[in-house]
Amino acid sequence: MAELYIGLMSGTSIDGIDAGLVDFAGNKITLVEFHYQPFPPALRQSIQAISQANQAVRLLDYGHLDSQIGRLFGEAANALLKKTGIPANAIKAIGSHGQTVCHAPDGSDGFTLQIGDPNRIAEITGITTVADFRRRDIAAGGQGAPLVPAFHQAVFADPSQTRTVVNIGGIANITILDDKPAIGFDTGPGNGLIDYWYQQHHSGMFDPSGEWAASGRIDQELLAALKDDPYFRLAPPKSTGKEYFSAAWLARKIETFENLPAQDIQATLCQFSADTISDAIRQHAPGATQTFICGGGAHNRHLLRLLAGNLRIPVASTAEIGVDPDHVEAIAFAWLARQTLNGLPGNLCNVTGARAPVILGGIYPGRNGLS
Repeated sequence: MAELYIGLMSGTSIDGIDAGLVDFAGNKITLVEFHYQPFPPALRQSIQAISQANQAVRLLDYGHLDSQIGRLFGEAANALLKKTGIPANAIKAIGSHGQTVCHAPDGSDGFTLQIGDPNRIAEITGITTVADFRRRDIAAGGQGAPLVPAFHQAVFADPSQTRTVVNIGGIANITILDDKPAIGFDTGPGNGLIDYWYQQHHSGMFDPSGEWAASGRIDQELLAALKDDPYFRLAPPKSTGKEYFSAAWLARKIETFENLPAQDIQATLCQFSADTISDAIRQHAPGATQTFICGGGAHNRHLLRLLAGNLRIPVASTAEIGVDPDHVEAIAFAWLARQTLNGLPGNLCNVTGARAPVILGGIYPGRNGLS
C-alpha cells in the first residue's frame, strides 16, 4: 500500500520551488513525480532584497512575502498532484523547507528564519504540512543545518567504503558516509557567488556548464584572498549562508583586483568553490573513494572537472546511486516530514552539534486533521 508524502524545497540559489511526490511503501523510497516551479523575477528580487545582511525590513513587506511564498508553495504541491491524478487525501503530509532569508545560528540567541507560511500551504492543498524544521535543532544547541545528511545517511550509505555526498546549492555542504555515524557541514560558497558574478555581466541566471568560468584565467592572488576567511578555519559542526558569503563580502575581497577581467574573476570564483569543497573532503574524509554531487552544481561541468582534478577520485552525480541530483532535497524534506509524523528525530547531532536528537518542525493539520 502506498505511503505518499510531498517534499517542497527552495534553496539559497533562490531560483524556484522543487516539489517531489515520494512513496515510502515498504520503507523504500520511490520518487513518483517531480515538479519544478520557477519564481517570478519580481518575487526573486524581493527575496534577495529581504535576505541581505543587516537589511532593515518593514514588517508589512515581510508579512506579504511570507504569505506570497506560502501560496506559491501550496500551488506547486497542487500542480505536482495534478500531473499524477492522485487526490490530496491520498497524501500523508507535505514537508516544506520554506525559503531561507536569514541564517545566524551562533550564540545564545542564534536563530534561522525560513518563510513561506505553512498555514497557507495546508489551506490551499488541504494536506497536513510539516514546516520550520531547523529551529528546533537550534533550540537544542545545534546549527540547524545542514539537515540533509540524515537523509543522505539513510539512502546513500555503503558501510564497505567511504563516500562523500556534496550538495552544491548557493552554499555547499558535504556528508561523509562510512562505517561510523555520518558527519557533515557547510563548506562555504557553492553556486552563490558564481551565479551572482555571472548575473552582473550576463542576462542569464547562471553560467551554463561553467563555460564562462572555463574561458577565464585563475588569479592565484585573488584565490588566496578569497580563501583567507575565518570560516574555513572553523572546526565542524558549522553552517553558513548567503548573508555571510554575500555580494558585500565579495566586493571587499575583489576591491584591490578591479583591473582583472570579469571572466578571470569568474574562473577564480569557480576554483574557490572547488577548492573549499575539496579541502573539506581531504581534511575530514581522507579515505574517501567516491564523491557524489547533487543540487544545481551537478550541472556545472567545469566545476566538476575542477573537483575531480583536486580530489583525484571519481566525482559523479547522485544519479549513479539512484537519485537524480535535482530531486535529492525535495525527497529529503518529504523524508523529514515522515520522520516528524512518526515521532522520530530528523537531525544528526554529529552534524549540527545539537545536544540530542530531536523531532523537527511544526505540524499544521490539513482538511481532515491529522488522519
